[in-house]
Amino acid sequence: MPEFTTLPPLALYIHLPWCAKKCPYCDFNSHTCGQNLPEQEYLNALISDLEAQLPTIWGRRIISVFIGGGTPSLFSAESIHKLMTLIRSHLNCLPTMEVTMEANPGSVEQGKFNDFFAAGINRLSIGVQSFDEQKLQSLGRIHSAAEAYKAIDVARNAGFENINIDLMFALPEQTTKQGLDDLQQAINLSPEHISWYQLTIEPNTLFYNHPPHTPNDDESWEMQKQGQQLLHSAGYLQYEISAYAQKNRKCEHNINYWQFGDYLALGAGAHGKISRSDTAEINRYRQIRQPAAYMQNINKTSGSEILQPEQIVFEFMLNALRLKQGFDIQIFEQHSGLKVDTISGRCEQAIKDGMLLKQNNRYYASEQGYLFLNDLINRFS
Repeated sequence: MPEFTTLPPLALYIHLPWCAKKCPYCDFNSHTCGQNLPEQEYLNALISDLEAQLPTIWGRRIISVFIGGGTPSLFSAESIHKLMTLIRSHLNCLPTMEVTMEANPGSVEQGKFNDFFAAGINRLSIGVQSFDEQKLQSLGRIHSAAEAYKAIDVARNAGFENINIDLMFALPEQTTKQGLDDLQQAINLSPEHISWYQLTIEPNTLFYNHPPHTPNDDESWEMQKQGQQLLHSAGYLQYEISAYAQKNRKCEHNINYWQFGDYLALGAGAHGKISRSDTAEINRYRQIRQPAAYMQNINKTSGSEILQPEQIVFEFMLNALRLKQGFDIQIFEQHSGLKVDTISGRCEQAIKDGMLLKQNNRYYASEQGYLFLNDLINRFS
């Protein structure tokens, strides 16, 4: 079982599950809403949820907060202010911590964004997905390209100096030129961070039941390869499969995920992971998925499990090998609670096979390993 001399860093994830419309590609826990969101009732549930979980993380410092969804920007500025007050009053927060909130261009108002910034949100992740009107329609998005541009402008005017743009490629009927044009438009807006990821068709989505015609693997790879060159030449460093950042602008919250850090989870359908030195355990849990059931069954989860050593190894590698820099041996031991001997034999074999590299005390995927990342990760399953 794991033994912790130092516990991993701890982040906080809060899920606000409502959207104006469910997109056909989305497999996240999102639910369409009417005119009136049950904001106060949901906030009350979050408060009770947090208070119930406090004993599991007592005394630990929160290094980052991520408010995801759904579309959190549908919530009123007053509710977001209450939420941030709740966080800071109940938790030991790093004073300079990154606080990200997701927003969609279709729910942008200048006054509201001003208030979000004043409430303590210091990083916005804006779900643009495409600047092409036809592609936006095929993706079921409710905003236009003009509204996407406006969202960035409104965020800057509100004071945000750390903005991520979410953008997808390999969209229905998309050519390489169209994909690169989309990416260039995002680059031209100079966001500090770009998440550029390939559209995948997931089960339990409309696209899964009615698949659109998307670029084949060769076309998608060409789009990705040229896009990576475009981002690199514009000064964006790729530090994870789909994440590109200007200097010193990596997403600290996501890095904590990828380095197998801990995360407290609040809200309907949220997933959490908490390490305990007193019980020598890593507990993974998930909240009740349906918002109404979550609010009615406060302090109850839909399930939890204690991770076994082989699960810990696999999940660590599943996340850490996504990072271009890989992981330090010290990070593995501190965040997993296991000795490096647990993985050293498999790592050495992967090095012999040209899939993994080692520099000093750091393991990272080779170029071949990054191309065939699933094969590399499965060596640790």
